[in-house]
Amino acid sequence: MALESRIEAAVATAIAQGQGVGLGADADVVAPSCLASALHYAVTPGGARIRPTILLSVAKACGDDMPALADGAAVALELIHCASLVHDDLPCFDDADLRRGKPSLHRAYSEPLAVLAGDSLIVLGFDVLAQAAEQAPDRGLGLLRILAARTGMPMGICAGQGWESESKVNLSAYHRAKTGALFIAATQMGALSAGQDPEPWVELGARIGEAFQVADDLRDALYDAETLGKPAGQDEIHARPNAVSELGVQGAIRRLRDILGGAISSIPACPGEAMLADMVRRYAERMTPVAPSLAQPVRRARA
Repeated sequence: MALESRIEAAVATAIAQGQGVGLGADADVVAPSCLASALHYAVTPGGARIRPTILLSVAKACGDDMPALADGAAVALELIHCASLVHDDLPCFDDADLRRGKPSLHRAYSEPLAVLAGDSLIVLGFDVLAQAAEQAPDRGLGLLRILAARTGMPMGICAGQGWESESKVNLSAYHRAKTGALFIAATQMGALSAGQDPEPWVELGARIGEAFQVADDLRDALYDAETLGKPAGQDEIHARPNAVSELGVQGAIRRLRDILGGAISSIPACPGEAMLADMVRRYAERMTPVAPSLAQPVRRARA
């Protein structure tokens, strides 16, 4: 089965579980319908599913001897990512009206349901992974610990969001936690789900994550909301640290290319090493927003 199909099938199964589908004859278990609908809304459309794709690509490169375990790890990671987007958009953070070209969840359903949907997705992610881990507890425990480490404090996406409340920000630490954490989780969990040592895979995940953050900083500075499918100019509005303000547009583009070059050279030796290098090159082409000579803002004039 193609990676995209594996991911979408796993996500659909997980959301059905979270909505209470298939609970059997237990009449005492009735899920609230609005929150159940919000869970589905939060994960669809799915975007590029980049993190689970990287996870499954690494697992495949390392042998993929337990695909059901890798699928569980991939969907758990994607649910955590989707939860983080729901929470990022809340009024207490970005107060964003759009996400992936449609109203953000709190705009579509209400702020209380958005908080609960994000929380539910996080818990569901760990539950799905725990279920998958039953077939290989030795690997499963490690997968759970990696996901927890890259979700919370002090080096997960919660820490990344926390940096935005500091008076002085370490840009590298901020990027590594806010964006890099789940990419590190993707490469480590992909390797471990296939029975390989996850530690050599940290650098690849960190480099890919940093590249995605720099690319996101560039898109936020250069593109409009219609192009992005979400509000533009958020770094400037919220005075957030970003690569463009620190390096300039062309400097950020050069930094992006340097990071991606280092990512390819950091791929650990494995049977699918060439395949992974090709994957990183393809992502590099997609991530670079503009050529340096064309680096000019393309936001539309506001009415």
